Amino acid sequence: MGYEVKLHPKVAKFLDPLSDNERNRCIFALDELKTNPFKSRSGADIKKLSGKLHDLYRLRIGDYRFEYFVEENIVWIVKAFRRGKGY
Repeated sequence: MGYEVKLHPKVAKFLDPLSDNERNRCIFALDELKTNPFKSRSGADIKKLSGKLHDLYRLRIGDYRFEYFVEENIVWIVKAFRRGKGY
């Protein structure tokens, strides 16, 4: 089963000022969520968070964190932040 990944506009705006190397690393890891958005693996540290409407997940990529939820076959990336600023 394949998933589609959709970014919230604020997440896309968050990625813009990053260096090319950091942006490419984040985009690659977000793209990997298409195969399995629930299981941690090399390069994708995933942790389940508790959410009110949906089960939220956190993807850790170095100093960057992305929060997302899965609805049917779509992975909705809803929040992006640097380590220590979110939650």
